[in-house]
Amino acid sequence: MISIRGVHLEVKHIPRTCQSPTEVPKPACVFLHEGLGSVALWKDFPEQVCDALNCEGWVYSRQGYGKSDGINDVRGTGRLQADYMHHEALEVLPELLRTLNVSNPMLLGHSDGGTIALIHASQCSVAACVVLAPHVMVEDISIQAIAQARDNFDKLRPRLAAFHKDVDTAFWQWNDVWLSEAFRSFDIRPMLHNIQCPLMAIQGVDDAYGTLAQIDDIALRVSQAQLVKLENCGHSPHKDQPAEVLQALKYFSNSLGKIQRH
Repeated sequence: MISIRGVHLEVKHIPRTCQSPTEVPKPACVFLHEGLGSVALWKDFPEQVCDALNCEGWVYSRQGYGKSDGINDVRGTGRLQADYMHHEALEVLPELLRTLNVSNPMLLGHSDGGTIALIHASQCSVAACVVLAPHVMVEDISIQAIAQARDNFDKLRPRLAAFHKDVDTAFWQWNDVWLSEAFRSFDIRPMLHNIQCPLMAIQGVDDAYGTLAQIDDIALRVSQAQLVKLENCGHSPHKDQPAEVLQALKYFSNSLGKIQRH
């Protein structure tokens, strides 16, 4: 656990397994979880990534998720606001990175975590940014899927309870803000042109939470963006097509090294 602004956050460190004394250090990979994610819900994917890329990694659970501190009155006075991802990206994440003594990381974010990564990369210095099924604007398909999750929460609760100490807080902070009227106008596309770092966006063609317009709109605004569209893949590319995602990450990391040498 580490404390950020008085909030204790669950943090996991993945050390680099092999490093030559003459090798240029690689950027640390910082993992940003989805709207219902946590350190535990990533399972062993961060270790697989760090092993494949030969880098160290940091994984953390945002407030209200995993083993991090909870949120009082999450459906009332503690309810998330429509700009909660901006707050996480521009206030919490920078302080977390300073506390961990991590500079110029490679951000790897899934879903909400991907959006947070994009916002941060648009305003802060990062070595690279990889986003899995990010949200750059709100689509009807997203609202429909999240409303369906709300209707099925009683069935979801036992599965989610394995990954969060307070599953109700984890679920409702995400579900309530996404289904709020204020969130319908959420749109980070005007910020994307500020992203200068290497960027890769990965999405499944069968994503129930967003169409391919999400990553196509990134490419329209970020000229260096590399897109990966995966067949037979839903909203979690790293779970549905793990081998393809790791292969894409290796290719991206190798190209990043060439860019840095030039």
